[in-house]
Amino acid sequence: MKRAELKQKKLEKKARLQEKKLAKKEMIAKKKAERKQSLIDKKAALKEKRVERKAEKIARREMLKNESKAEKQKRIAREKKERLALKAKKRESHDRAREERAKAREAARVRKSENKKNKREHKTQRKNRTAGFGGWLAAVISLGVVCLALATVVTAGGFRMNDMNVAEENGYRATLYEMLSVSEDMDNNLSKLRVSSGSNEQRKLLTNVLVDSALLESALERIPVDAATGTDISAFVNKTNAYARRLLGKLAAGHTLTETERNTLIYLYNVNDKLCRELNELVLNVEQGELRAFLKGAEGSVSQKFGEMGQTSKESPEEIVDAPFSGEGNVQEDRLSGLEEVSSARAEELLRGYLQGYHLSEVQYTGETAGRDMNCYNFVMTDESGVELFAQVTKNGGKLAFFDLYEACEQKNFTVEGCDSLAREFLKSIGIENVEAVWLSDAGMVADITYVSFDDGVLGYPDMIRVRVCESKGRVVGVDAKGYLLNYTDRDLSAGLSEAEVREMLSGVEAEGGRLALIPVDGEEVLAYEYLCTYGEDEYVIYLNAQTGEEEEVFIVRNGSQGRYLR
Repeated sequence: MKRAELKQKKLEKKARLQEKKLAKKEMIAKKKAERKQSLIDKKAALKEKRVERKAEKIARREMLKNESKAEKQKRIAREKKERLALKAKKRESHDRAREERAKAREAARVRKSENKKNKREHKTQRKNRTAGFGGWLAAVISLGVVCLALATVVTAGGFRMNDMNVAEENGYRATLYEMLSVSEDMDNNLSKLRVSSGSNEQRKLLTNVLVDSALLESALERIPVDAATGTDISAFVNKTNAYARRLLGKLAAGHTLTETERNTLIYLYNVNDKLCRELNELVLNVEQGELRAFLKGAEGSVSQKFGEMGQTSKESPEEIVDAPFSGEGNVQEDRLSGLEEVSSARAEELLRGYLQGYHLSEVQYTGETAGRDMNCYNFVMTDESGVELFAQVTKNGGKLAFFDLYEACEQKNFTVEGCDSLAREFLKSIGIENVEAVWLSDAGMVADITYVSFDDGVLGYPDMIRVRVCESKGRVVGVDAKGYLLNYTDRDLSAGLSEAEVREMLSGVEAEGGRLALIPVDGEEVLAYEYLCTYGEDEYVIYLNAQTGEEEEVFIVRNGSQGRYLR
């Protein structure tokens, strides 16, 4: 019976083991099937996402292809705002995690200090309970009490010192966050100023820049950077503040911003944008130890990053060779508005005639550009060699307003005089003859020549044309005739004062013979005498009103890497 019972138990045990094995196999098979199905689902989801992304890309390309300039600007601003919001969210999460880690470290330090204190007190109490040592024990206890009191005083002082250091570090870190926040706000305002054209909006944005620059200067004074770096960054911030204040005064007087002033705002935006990115990188990546070393005056990544920001703030605007009054835009009436409108097909026909020497193989109409001063048809072309060209033809009158050829010029085979002759021939072929060259850049292998109208010996600066000529192949590779098309007309060009009378009003400078020039001043055309003057080693271009002799404009001539330019 016992043997039968043992045998029965063995059989039951074996059966249970078999059941466990079968259950385990089923579970493994089930998990394997689940993993396999999960992989299939993931692949299907990824494939679906790829299809969605592809569809989104196609839709985006179609949207970008058909969007207007205004829509493009709005889209870029919206996308930038979303990126900044995401970056701010990540930064907040990073800062919150860092603060939690700092709190955890502080709590651990306090617990460790409390544990040490409790151990010392427990040890002292245990010694106090030990009997039989008499006066020696009393002396030891007294000494221990004194040492404990001294240790307590030193420890408490150390805690207070550590608390002060932590508070100081947190204060500097908060100042860094403040600098970043203000810099990002100024970045947004300067970015909007690049495209804003309304005086009210410009005044609001410039006021914001004025406030931001003052706050940034205040925060910078609380950071212990070296004198040279602080001076460099402060110089840029003060320059931005002063320029915003000057433009606000100009807008308050009822004037508008010129192209040169807009270019300066673009320069300020570019520098501030680099500063903002460098400051953001510093705030996100600085460690506690690096910040502590920086506060103690040690060289490290923080001081190095501030040094880089100092160098960034010293960047100068590009030395663009430019003629006087370049970029002033339309003055008084729009001379194109009275001309008959042409269709896009007629504009393409006229364009082929303007560029008949370029052997065009394909001309593609890409839409219209609705500008504040003129509306144009846009065309992208390729010549027989596959070189791409871009041109704009005015909707009113079908005039060639802009032309650009994407071609590299690698050798200097033509002189400046030869390039001038080629440019004049091209202008004549598109119906512009009465011009005079007033400014020339011969940088690289492209001659950039600025022409203005020239009637009865008077230079008409509102009627400006920019022509670029490739010195390798000797052909025009760029034209901007918008100023001429908008402003050129017959005018009364009689001066109230003679050149000799006006010359006497110049003081302190040596001047060559003056010539009459029509110049744009605050949206109006003013007849003036143009003088090239010297004062010591410096050169100036000075314009005096031909009716009153009053000084209208002064430019200083500088020499740069691209030739001479004006300030």
